Amino acid sequence: QVQLAESGGGLVQAGGSLRLSCAASGRTFSSYNMGWFRHTPGKEREFVATISWNGGRTYYADSVKGRFTISRDNAKNTVYLQMNSPKPEDTGVYYCAVTRVTMTTRYEDYDYWGQGTQVTVSS
Repeated sequence: QVQLAESGGGLVQAGGSLRLSCAASGRTFSSYNMGWFRHTPGKEREFVATISWNGGRTYYADSVKGRFTISRDNAKNTVYLQMNSPKPEDTGVYYCAVTRVTMTTRYEDYDYWGQGTQVTVSS
């Protein structure tokens, strides 16, 4: 089992930047692909980005491509989401999750989830 804990959320102005972190427990972190999702007001949980187990492959939702960057540090058991030029529509609760499936955007493919961290983007 993997336990995940997100941090780094908060209030940010549109056009600013924010970095989310997700710390994972367990010695098998480096064998998992990781993903970020978000739950924005009035919407279902939405895929944001995913990264392969070794960081060699990434994939982004069109809505964040070019603005957000997912990365990981397996030595620290941590995955990051760098949010540059956020927009008010990026406001929501951000979750990290683990999966055995490579480059999947389906939340059903993710096995373990964190509790989420709130991001609020002001205009």
